[in-house]
Amino acid sequence: MSDIKKVLVTGGGGYVGSSLIPKLLEENFEINVLDLMIYGETLPENPKVKIFKGDLRNIELVRKSLKGCDAVIHLACISNDPSFELDKKLGKEINLDAFRPLVEESKKAGIKRFIYASSSSVYGLKKEKNVNEEMSLEPLTDYSRFKADCEKILKEYKSENFITTIIRPATVCGFSPRQRLDLVVNILTNLAYNNRQITIFGGPQMRPNIHIEDMTDLYLMLLKIPGRQINGKIFNAGYENNTVSDLGKIVKESVGDDVNLIFSKTDDNRSYHISSDKIKNELNFHAKHSINEAVLDLVAAFKNKILIDPLNNEMYFNIKRMNNINLK
Repeated sequence: MSDIKKVLVTGGGGYVGSSLIPKLLEENFEINVLDLMIYGETLPENPKVKIFKGDLRNIELVRKSLKGCDAVIHLACISNDPSFELDKKLGKEINLDAFRPLVEESKKAGIKRFIYASSSSVYGLKKEKNVNEEMSLEPLTDYSRFKADCEKILKEYKSENFITTIIRPATVCGFSPRQRLDLVVNILTNLAYNNRQITIFGGPQMRPNIHIEDMTDLYLMLLKIPGRQINGKIFNAGYENNTVSDLGKIVKESVGDDVNLIFSKTDDNRSYHISSDKIKNELNFHAKHSINEAVLDLVAAFKNKILIDPLNNEMYFNIKRMNNINLK
């Protein structure tokens, strides 16, 4: 077991972070959160949670947020390609330029573990059916390229006293206190429930996904597992590789037979598929929650009016929100 007691979660107010924080509290961790909080106050009020409002470019705030912490889970970034393309300068400053200073300050502050949320998009397009961690990185966009660059930077700092772990997640899906409805399963579910119609662009392209409960369980596990098992390691994290067409059918089965599936041609034939065998074999981590569960959790949130005006509310769509607040 590890001796981690206090954790800094960068981006802790985001989609994954806002689901992770309650789990950390249940396990009695103290938590610092560094986040701009531009998507509303999504975190529980608790004396064990301290919020530092701002971003990674503010090095003084970074130092303050690291104080007394034993571990960092680094989730913060300008997330996904469309949001990144909105302001490439901002994306580079936050996703890449601020990374080395964060790692250096973490090491200076006595952080014992640094867990980095990279992305399975760093592989680019592969012909192989099971893309594993040994394969070359061929990122197709600046967002993915900077994720890969940060991986290289983090490797430089690994030591016995500074345990580094890189996770390459599939696309996350399901319900969260800070909801996103701009991710493939969540998009399809929103349209199916609220429009009773989904348009599938293409169909055979593969899209790996992971339920947000599994994603957050993994981060929790990485804090508790003996450091020697994860130091300097890279792990893919996914559940299943489904085609876009299959995802549409899963959503329709879960939401209702009256949902109309429309198939449309597309020029976007990108297809991603990852293997999660390494994390199963080495850490005994198995994703337990299905795509169907993610869909049903979202349907329950729609039915119970937990998500307000889900087709239009900018708080659920990163690019809409960033456009409106003009983040610089």
